[in-house]
Amino acid sequence: MKVELSQAAPAEIEADLLVVGLYDGEELPGELASAPGAGDAQGAYKKTLLLHPERPSRLLIVGLGKRQDAEPERVRVAAALAAREAKRLKAESVAWALPESGDDEATATAVVTGTILGGWSFDRYRSKDPEDPAPPQVESLTVLADGALAGAVEAARVCAEAQNRARDLQSLPSNVATPSFLGRRARSIASAHTTVTTDVLGRKEITEKEMGGMVAVSQGTEEEPQLIVMRYSGGGSGPTLGYVGKGVTFDTGGISLKPSGGMQEMKMDMSGAAAVIEAVDAIAELELPLDLIAIVPSTENMPSGTAIKPGDIITQYNGKTVEVNNTDAEGRLILADALAYAVELGAERVVDIATLTGAVMIALGSTYAGLIANDDELAGEVEEVGRETGELVWRLPLHPEYKDLTKGTVADLTNASAKRKAGTIYAGSFLEEFVGETPWAHIDIAGTAWDVGREYTGKDASGFGVRLLVELAHKLAG
Repeated sequence: MKVELSQAAPAEIEADLLVVGLYDGEELPGELASAPGAGDAQGAYKKTLLLHPERPSRLLIVGLGKRQDAEPERVRVAAALAAREAKRLKAESVAWALPESGDDEATATAVVTGTILGGWSFDRYRSKDPEDPAPPQVESLTVLADGALAGAVEAARVCAEAQNRARDLQSLPSNVATPSFLGRRARSIASAHTTVTTDVLGRKEITEKEMGGMVAVSQGTEEEPQLIVMRYSGGGSGPTLGYVGKGVTFDTGGISLKPSGGMQEMKMDMSGAAAVIEAVDAIAELELPLDLIAIVPSTENMPSGTAIKPGDIITQYNGKTVEVNNTDAEGRLILADALAYAVELGAERVVDIATLTGAVMIALGSTYAGLIANDDELAGEVEEVGRETGELVWRLPLHPEYKDLTKGTVADLTNASAKRKAGTIYAGSFLEEFVGETPWAHIDIAGTAWDVGREYTGKDASGFGVRLLVELAHKLAG
C-alpha cells in the first residue's frame, strides 16, 4: 500500500474516503462540523457514521470513546474499521484526519498499522471467474499530518506489511507451506537484501550436527526438515541479537496423536517461524543498525513406522539427554537445538517465539502472549515493546520448583512432566536449559497467533510477533 503524508485541510483532500476519528462529546474539526448530518456523529468507541457532504464526497466518522481513555490501540481498531468500510465502499484511496493527541507519532503509526492490517484477507484458493474484474482494494493511504512524521509512518507501513506476509504464511495449507517452502522464503529475503544471508540445513546436515531434537521430531515424516539460519549484518555497537521461531508446519502430535477435531488448524504451528522470517525482512528493509542471527527449526510432526515413540531418549545439540514422554510436546525439542545453536553462533541476547503450549491460552486467553525470561532487563524491554505495539505479553515466573518438574527419571530431562502443573512455565523452564547464561526471553503465542478477534487481526491468522520483534530490534540497536 502506498502511504504518504499531507498537510492539506481535511475538506480539501482528494480521496475516495475521508476518515475522521472523533472523541465522545466532541465536534468534528473545521468545516466538517457543518457538513449535512454531522450533528448525528457520535464519538462512542467503535461507532461509525458515513456522511456524503459536497466535499469530500464521502466522510466516515469513527468513534474513539472518551478522550481520557485515548490510546494507540483504539486508533488501530478505528483504522481497521475504516479499512473494512472502505473495502465495502470500493474506495481505493483513503485519507485520515488524525485526532488531536499528546503523541502524534504514535497516533499516525496506529492509523497506518490498523489500515494495512484491517485490509488483509486470504482468498487465493477461492475460485474466480477470469472475466470478473479483481475486487477493488485500498491502494493508497494519506495521513493528514506534519511531514516530520514521515520516518515513523514509513516504518509502520513496513512492519504492517511484513505482518500481513506472516499471516499469509500462517494461512497457507501445510501441503504448500512445507519446511522447504519456508526455506525458499528465507532465501528470497536474502536475495532481496545485501545485508542478509541465509543458510538452510537439510536432514543430512542436521543429523551430522547431532541435533537430536530436530532428528527425533522429523523422523516420522517424509518431508525434508530444514534448519533455516538467517544473518542480518546491520552494524551498530549493540549486542548481537538472536531470534528463534518454531516452525512445525503441521503438528499431528505424532504417536501421541491429537484429537481430530480442529486438527486442520495445526498448519499454524509454524507461526513463530513466520514472525521471525518476516521480521528479518522488515529489519533489513528498515536498515536497523544491529547484527541479528535468526534461526527457524522447521519440520512436520507425523506418526509413522519411523516416528519417535513415547519413552524414547534423545540427545540434544548441547549434549543434554531427554526422555520423550509425549511426542506432542515436540516444539520444545526442536527449539532446544536451535537455541543452543544460536548461542554457539554468537547471539548475545536471545528471544524465541513459538506456539508452544495450550496451557498459555487457558491462563491468558488471546489477549496476552506468555513471557518467560532469565533476565529482568530483557524481559522489561520485551514488555515495554509489547505495550507500544499492542502485541501484549505477560511475564510468568521461573522458580526452582518448576525446574524440578523438568528432571527426567533416567535422563537429564523429560519433555513432559507426569504432573500436570504450570504447563507454560514448565515448557519455558525446559528451554532455559539450552541457553546457558545468555540473556533469554521466551514468548508463547499459542493463544495470540490465531483467532484473536481484534478488528485488525480478525478470527484467523494474526501475524502476532512481527511488529514486536522489529521494534525490539530497533530498541536494542546500537
